[in-house]
Amino acid sequence: MFRVRVLGSGDAFNAGGALHSAYLLEHDGGKILLECGPSTLAGLKRNGVPPDEIDAVLVSHLHGDHFGGVPFLLLDYLFCSYRDRPFVIAGPPSTRARITSLYANLYKEEHFQRMPFELRERAVSPGDSFELAGLRVEAFRVPHEAEPFCLGYRISAGRHSMLFSGDSAWSEEFVHRSQSTDLFLCECCSMKPETDFHTSYDDILANRDKLGCKRLVLTHLGTDVRAAKKLEVERAFDDMVIEFD
Repeated sequence: MFRVRVLGSGDAFNAGGALHSAYLLEHDGGKILLECGPSTLAGLKRNGVPPDEIDAVLVSHLHGDHFGGVPFLLLDYLFCSYRDRPFVIAGPPSTRARITSLYANLYKEEHFQRMPFELRERAVSPGDSFELAGLRVEAFRVPHEAEPFCLGYRISAGRHSMLFSGDSAWSEEFVHRSQSTDLFLCECCSMKPETDFHTSYDDILANRDKLGCKRLVLTHLGTDVRAAKKLEVERAFDDMVIEFD
């Protein structure tokens, strides 16, 4: 079994009232959160997913709408879920330091220093290949303005695999990495190109025929993409579930 549950399909501005970026990847060996925007805890609880069932968080980059929900997840583990097993945070180098700093600014109390479970860090760099909660992850750099960088991920569980763009301008890496994948979850912030660090719907249409995925789903949707009456590519929505047979 391999399932992707879209907890949040929104951009940084919650266009259309959508929650921030967050995707729950479930398979027989565990559960990971791919991205953890500020509204992720709400998305988990709205979907009836106990937060302490999450084994790890994997973030693409250190912009607030992609990792800002981690402190609230940790707060839930301390005061609601009473987590007592290790938790892994994976992402670009300095991810743990940024989360620690954010937590300390949100809650001045010493909560973070006395967590009753082990908090493990997995620093990820472009080209890394590793296992996370039983999933195989391959990381690659994508063009986006983020420090130290933004990562895209190809993730596999047994014979199933998916590609995730992170936040990124269009990249030929997507063509190469998408070959033989079941799903490509690709960001789409606008209908027409507006910046040099996000993908537009026009970019996707121009390159769609080169992709090798079985299913292409757009996410991190901007206002105009959500408002479009009809698109030739499937759009993600909050609480969407994608299952692989």
